[in-house]
Amino acid sequence: MNKLTVAALQLSFTEDTDANIRAVSDLVREAAGRGARVILPPELFEGPYFCRVEDESLFATAKPTADHPSVRAMQEVAKELEVWIPTSFFEAEGPHHYNSLAMIGPDGKVAGVYRKSHIPDGPGYEEKFYFRPGNTGFKVWAGPDHSTLGVGVCWDQWYPETARAMMLMGAEVLFYPTAIGSEPHDPDLDTSRLWRRAMIGHAVSNVVPVVAANRIGTEHGQRFYGHSFICDQRGDILAEFKAEETGVLVATLDLAEAKRHRAAFGFFRDRRPELYGRLVEDV
Repeated sequence: MNKLTVAALQLSFTEDTDANIRAVSDLVREAAGRGARVILPPELFEGPYFCRVEDESLFATAKPTADHPSVRAMQEVAKELEVWIPTSFFEAEGPHHYNSLAMIGPDGKVAGVYRKSHIPDGPGYEEKFYFRPGNTGFKVWAGPDHSTLGVGVCWDQWYPETARAMMLMGAEVLFYPTAIGSEPHDPDLDTSRLWRRAMIGHAVSNVVPVVAANRIGTEHGQRFYGHSFICDQRGDILAEFKAEETGVLVATLDLAEAKRHRAAFGFFRDRRPELYGRLVEDV
């Protein structure tokens, strides 16, 4: 039986970077204590979601992978607990800046970095001011017990191409760290249901479990709506939070069962790549 226990963290963040990292570390320890081998914190957890405004002074908070406080802290706790931690952070590489994710393994080393491919730009989510589109391409990593882990970051999660690309690379679980909440231009627009449905759709159409971790709390009038969840390959919810809960979601995934279901559904058998050229053409 090829089973994998995973976790998603949900919590709020303040201006105190050290306190935020400690809070995440504490929840990582709780998740590991409950048997989780891969533990997913939310996107950009070192502080408030700064992309709500365009402020050039905030570029100073970006750091190279090896020097970023979030990465360094998660390296320590990953090695201590012997777990995998997909770690979102604001990366500086020379004059360039990325919304990046370091896959940290149980040896405390960075197995690789993924740079967010799809960069949003809209009221309250002005990421194009800060981040270049990622240049790594989609990535997957070898995880515990011979599993293969795929990770997209926030806005990536809305794109079926992201999920399908990672599946074609061998992913067996999809992870999405997120920072999403209210829409400042339209207080009546609640995307929390759409957000979950989009990722559950990826689970169903790729026959793969999905893990999503979001932040909560109100930051400068912008409310983040939580609703982190773990679902199986049929899109059935295994664990979930509501809008204001802090803590750890844990679920055990049967990857062997998912693999059997994936083969039986025939979605990958019946693909017609020769018909999909329009997908890679400009609109």
